[in-house]
Amino acid sequence: MYSLSAEHSFDAAHFLAEYNGKCRNIHGHRWRVVVEVQSEELREDQQQREMCVDFSVLKDDLKEEVDYFDHTFIFEKNTLKDVTVNALTEEGFQFVQVDFRPTAENFARYFYERMEEKNYDVAFVKVYETPNNCATYRK
Repeated sequence: MYSLSAEHSFDAAHFLAEYNGKCRNIHGHRWRVVVEVQSEELREDQQQREMCVDFSVLKDDLKEEVDYFDHTFIFEKNTLKDVTVNALTEEGFQFVQVDFRPTAENFARYFYERMEEKNYDVAFVKVYETPNNCATYRK
């Protein structure tokens, strides 16, 4: 089995609704996303001959997914009042509402699924909230 890893990072704020601790307040992270893809065989086509995948394509695909969140405020749907969301919109702030609690664990699953949709055989995804703390998702 061959495997390749690529990583990209983004800066974003979030909070954890209904959390009893500091993380219930809006705070930011430099999120680091590491994806590892795998292949039993190396490719035979001319451009990618003897490769699992082209690193540049893998890096670009990951960057596209990660950049969606860069310099945004991420929050779970229905955790802010409509008046708050409207005020953020009126002020022109960039925000992303997600269907999940914005934890490292859920982001690891999210990026795993997004890369899988791009036809990668994903081994796992790690998402670091800090340089020393990460969550890993694998099927």
